[in-house]
Amino acid sequence: MNISFELIEDKVEFFEAGQLKTLEKKIDEQIQHNKAIMLHVHNVQHHVSIDENGRRLYTAVVHFKVKKQV
Repeated sequence: MNISFELIEDKVEFFEAGQLKTLEKKIDEQIQHNKAIMLHVHNVQHHVSIDENGRRLYTAVVHFKVKKQV
């Protein structure tokens, strides 16, 4: 049995929450988890949508990448 490990170089994650503070907390927790596997934030896109009842939904897409050694 052969076990092979490959380095994850890119990872895109999606987040959503009803409050901006909750969204920030979710993203921050995942940033800490991804640091353990050597991934850092490369890009963040965020949006807010308002439904017909006036409730807000905050969403974000975070692209994690391996930092290249120079």
